Parts: sequence; C-alpha cells; structure tokens
Amino acid sequence: MENATQNQTIACIDVGYTDSAARAACVVIDDWHVSIPVAEHVAMIHEVKEYQPGEFYRRELPCIQAVLAKLDQPPTCIVVDGYVLLDGNGRPGLGAHLYETLDRKIPVIGVAKNPFKDTDHATELRRGTSDRPLYITAVGLPVAQAVLNIGAMHGPHRLPTILKRVDQLSRGGN
Repeated sequence: MENATQNQTIACIDVGYTDSAARAACVVIDDWHVSIPVAEHVAMIHEVKEYQPGEFYRRELPCIQAVLAKLDQPPTCIVVDGYVLLDGNGRPGLGAHLYETLDRKIPVIGVAKNPFKDTDHATELRRGTSDRPLYITAVGLPVAQAVLNIGAMHGPHRLPTILKRVDQLSRGGN
C-alpha cells in the first residue's frame, strides 16, 4: 500500500475534548512521506457521550464519523490515534469499530503512544532517536505494512510531522 495506489488519500484523525464538546480533526495526505497536507478538516461535536471504561469507541467514533463526512471522497487509508485491536485475541478497539462502520472497505492503522494494559499484541515502532516506541495495530492491511507506512512518514522524531499536526488541530491549535 505504501506507493501501490496512484491516488492515495490518507486521512489522519485525532479527537480532542473539552468539558462539553469534542473537536475532531483530519489531516489528509496523498503520500506517506510528505510533510505538508493536501487538506485539513475540523468538526465540532457539541453532544459528546460520556466516557465508558472499555468502550471508548462509543465516545470517539461519532466524532470521527463527523470529520470524515467533511471529505470530498472516501480515503484509501485512515490513521487513528489509538488502537485498532485491544489485545492479541482480536478484541476490537476504536480502529476495528471504525473499520466495521466503513463496511470493511478502508484499512485502518492505529498509532498509540502508550502500551495498552500489559499486552504485547501491538508492534512497536521506534522512530528518530527516541527510545519510546509507538504501538502500531491495523485492520484491512498487514500490520507489517502499517509499520512500514508509519515509519516512512515525514519527521525526525518519535511522532511523525503529520500526526503532530492532527493532534495540534484536535486541541484547537491553528
């Protein structure tokens, strides 16, 4: 998937929360290596579900769907801040639930900054000179390809430039 598709549309998504609302951000790139997005979108969600332990996707998924609705065309791949799978037994996380809502047509890569509950199911990716890994999970494409894609993203640091940008947008930054 890295450069196999001529017209890639990679949607990198993150959601930030305030006390009463959410801000879903999407930074769109057309190649894994780029530092400048082709588009940026933000959706404000004013009715956000309460966080339920073990069911984070119920809160986050409507926010992601709101910002994806702003795209002119469906992406060819989506990168989310978090996990696709929560354990080695395939327990679905945010990314897997998103994949299902998209009729299993768009691959989803999860990039998490922290390990999940003492499990070792995610593939660790160290970027730059950081000793702290990112934790990669995926559905709709092999996790090895997902790791290559995230590893190829622009930036010398642990977190790729585009993923830093979507995080900043989701927190209300310009």
